[in-house]
Amino acid sequence: MHRSGTSLLAGTLQECGLDLGEVNTSAPANRKGNRESWLLTALHEDLLRAAGGGWDAPPERPVSWGPLHRKIRDLYIGQFAASPIWGFKDPRLLFCLEGWLEVLPGLELVGVFRHPLEVARSLVRRTPARFTPDKALGLWLAHNRRLIAWQERIACPLLEYGDDGGAFNARAVALARRLGLPRAADAAALTFFDASLRHERADDAALPAEVAATYARLGQLAATWE
Repeated sequence: MHRSGTSLLAGTLQECGLDLGEVNTSAPANRKGNRESWLLTALHEDLLRAAGGGWDAPPERPVSWGPLHRKIRDLYIGQFAASPIWGFKDPRLLFCLEGWLEVLPGLELVGVFRHPLEVARSLVRRTPARFTPDKALGLWLAHNRRLIAWQERIACPLLEYGDDGGAFNARAVALARRLGLPRAADAAALTFFDASLRHERADDAALPAEVAATYARLGQLAATWE
């Protein structure tokens, strides 16, 4: 889900030696950049739009990969032919993954999640004209239900983005070693986590039952691989 630490996770794995290619490294809403490829963002957004949705309105029907989408995908993959270990990040991937698995059946998946209130408040603060708290929580729910579905289908590590940067870095290093990244050093050496960029904190406000249950399930799944 957007605003859930996806940039932090991607940037940290990049710091450990994952080749992301040319990605965004600075943006108004994210000083360190979202670590996304503009080409993949456009590709995935077009897939979502053709299915009747968008990044902020996941389509109800599956996306359909056409010949042009596949050609762009294959050209993108081709640029990493000489790279020993590469990857990419985009929250939209949750709804577009099938087309990637067609040609990368052994793709290593990694997920990250964040407390729903923090995500919702971050979205409302960033774009208040577009989001209400209820709409933001609904978007969190749609994305994280999809994340759970993929995790249960293709068992993959899940990390939680929270207050403790040391704990996050320790899990990220364990993940980097699992992935065989060349610079999976001591967690204390990692620098991408920046507490000053985390502006929202969860409190005791009640969550809708479905949101609370989904968040609890994410925590259970994250604990299974630690």
